Amino acid sequence: MDVRIGVTQAPREIALEIPDDERDQVKAAIDAALSGAKDTLWLQDKRGKLTAIPAAKIAYIEILGEDAAKKVGFGR
Repeated sequence: MDVRIGVTQAPREIALEIPDDERDQVKAAIDAALSGAKDTLWLQDKRGKLTAIPAAKIAYIEILGEDAAKKVGFGR
């Protein structure tokens, strides 16, 4: 699954590819960060790279499943 995170005052979003079997853990971590239970959102991608995002700076989070169509070019 692909996770895209918008960060305030940052020109680009953070894009991570996370294994589909970790969907529930990722959603729980996101909920904890957005509710204020945690100050930092830590996510690990498929390659093992850890990414930390300050919870107060998160503008939006988009979770796309593996079955989501990826558009290329000028398709609608």
